[in-house]
Amino acid sequence: MSLLMPSRPIVINPDLAYSIGLNEAIALQQVNYWLKETNSGLERDGVRWIYNTNEQWLEQFPFWSESTLKRTFTRLKTLGVLKIEQLNKSQRDMTNYYTINYESELLDEVKVTKSRSSNCARPSGQNEPMEQVIVKRSIGSKRTAVIRSNCTDVLTENTTENTTESTTENKTPSCPVASQPDPAVVITDQAKQVLSHLNQTTGSRYQVCKSSLENIRGRLTEGFTLDELMLVVDYSVEKWGDDLKMAEYLRPTTLFLPSKFPGYLQSANKWDSAGRPARETWGQRKADPMKFGPVDKKIPEGFRGATS
Repeated sequence: MSLLMPSRPIVINPDLAYSIGLNEAIALQQVNYWLKETNSGLERDGVRWIYNTNEQWLEQFPFWSESTLKRTFTRLKTLGVLKIEQLNKSQRDMTNYYTINYESELLDEVKVTKSRSSNCARPSGQNEPMEQVIVKRSIGSKRTAVIRSNCTDVLTENTTENTTESTTENKTPSCPVASQPDPAVVITDQAKQVLSHLNQTTGSRYQVCKSSLENIRGRLTEGFTLDELMLVVDYSVEKWGDDLKMAEYLRPTTLFLPSKFPGYLQSANKWDSAGRPARETWGQRKADPMKFGPVDKKIPEGFRGATS
């Protein structure tokens, strides 16, 4: 059965992905679909808001984990392109409603396209013709012909062998498989993404340099994932962001220190599993669990006594 289903696909605008990130572009485009192409949700002060539970969102994004989904929406809110509010009057109803800030500069096509054009050098060799080759496929082969580039597909003479031969004048392989990316380059690119996320969530301006990337690259090399490093950033900002004394530790040399990072990640995972509660609610929850809900045992101790 083909993976190309006739159902409505998720469409991604490359300029939007460049502006806010790939996952964020996927999620925001889907929110836009609900706002513009359906009658779902409600209207408040001339603005339409829509609602989906996490389970309903995950049905639309089956390739994401719940933590990735939450992190994506959190970053969209941080970037200012997505508004998430609890519109119901009842204090016990914690339903989140979503709408898009269409006035955001990050969604301005002209500005984003101009920025992209100025920052992206044109790749070399894109217009060079591919070498003409002759591809011979055995009649006994069950493999169907692929989309043609400049590869000529020629059937061989009758044979029972199930082989594929490729010939050129220089006896070089036809249509060579693309080389795999250098792992070191991939890790560096991911480290830059983490650093960019830290700058955006804290308002910092850490530069792309060895001192900023060294510990981030180190944790990625050890096998920690990009999502896990992003999660530690989100957790640390929630925990320390409003504390002038502790906010100075929101830096790459501290957050991703080999002796500290595993502990931060463990607390961050508990915080994420509990729904990423805001720090300022914990003192209130402890004082009035009927109003704000009981304190979840999974929440790190650092949040239980917090008041603001």
